[in-house]
Amino acid sequence: MRPDARAWFEHRTTSAASLAELDIDALLRAKRRGGHRVSVVLPARNEAASVGHVVADLHERWVRRLPLVDELLVMDSDSTDATAEIARAAGADVVATTDVLAAHGTRPGKGEALWKSLAATTGDLVVFLDADLLGDVAHYVPGLLGPLLTDPQVSYVKGCYTRPLELDGQVQSADGGRVTELTARPLLNALWPELAGFVQPLGGEYAGRRSALEQVPFLSGYGVEVGLLIDLLRLGGLGSLAQVDLGVRRHTSQSQEALGAMAGQVISAVLARAACDRPGHHRLDANGLLTQFRHDGVGFVPRSTAVAVDERPPMESIAEYRSLWAGMVG
Repeated sequence: MRPDARAWFEHRTTSAASLAELDIDALLRAKRRGGHRVSVVLPARNEAASVGHVVADLHERWVRRLPLVDELLVMDSDSTDATAEIARAAGADVVATTDVLAAHGTRPGKGEALWKSLAATTGDLVVFLDADLLGDVAHYVPGLLGPLLTDPQVSYVKGCYTRPLELDGQVQSADGGRVTELTARPLLNALWPELAGFVQPLGGEYAGRRSALEQVPFLSGYGVEVGLLIDLLRLGGLGSLAQVDLGVRRHTSQSQEALGAMAGQVISAVLARAACDRPGHHRLDANGLLTQFRHDGVGFVPRSTAVAVDERPPMESIAEYRSLWAGMVG
C-alpha cells in the first residue's frame, strides 16, 4: 500500500460497529450546532422481503425516538412486488424514480435512483443504504454521519464491514464481496493506488455532503459506487474522504452470473474514468457488451448483457434541480 493510502487508512478509518461505540448525544449536538438536515435514502427494486424491517428500525430509532434523521426516503425503481406499500407502512416516504425529473426520462439501474434522490430530498447531509440489508443495521446511520458532523473537511464517508457469503443455506464468515476482491480492488490498486485503503469500494452504505454529491456524475448502473469514489477523490482529494467500520453486513447473495454482469459494469466505469485521467493515452473502453455462457444440457448458449457506461450529469447542472433547491433553501 502506498504511504499516503496507509496514512489515510490509519487516520481516516473509525469504528462504529455497534451503537455502544457511538456517542449519539454528541452527534445530535453537532447536528443542531451545524444546522444540518439529514436525509436517508434507500434505493429499492423488488425488495419486499427486507425493506420493511430496515425502514421500521431506522424510523423507530432515528426519526421517532431521536431526531437524527429528518427524511427517510425509499426510491422505488419500477418494483413489481409490494416494496412501495411495505416501505410506506413501515414509516418511509416512497417516491418512484419515474416521477422525479420526469422531463429527463428514466433509465434502469441503481445509480439512477441515487441520482434522482438528490432532487427528491432536502437534506444537506445524505445517507445511502441498500434496501436488502439483513439483521440489525440501525447503527449504520449515525456511524456514517459521524465524520460529516464532526469534521468539516470530510465530504464523503464510505462504510466498510465484513461480508459473510450465504449460498444454499451455507454461511462462510468473510467471503462476500466477490466483485470487490476479483475486480474492483485490483483495478483501483493499479490505477488509483491512493484509494487502496478503502475496504469496501463497492459497498452500498455511504454518506456525503450534498454540496459534493451534486457536483459529480452518477453512473446509472452498478458502477455507481466506484464512479463516485473516483470522482469525489478528484473533486476534494484524499483528505475529503473518510471510512467507518460498521461491523458486519449481511444481505442476499447474488448468483455468479449476476455478479459477472455487475463486474462488467464496474470494469466499464473504471476504464472510462481511467481514460479521462490519462489524456493522450490510448483510449480504454469496454465494448459495451458482456457475453456469458449457460449450458442447457446439450451445449453452451451465449447470452450478452449491456455493460456500457451510462451516466447522469452532475445534478447541479440540471436547471429544474437548481430551481427546486433554490426554492427550498430560500
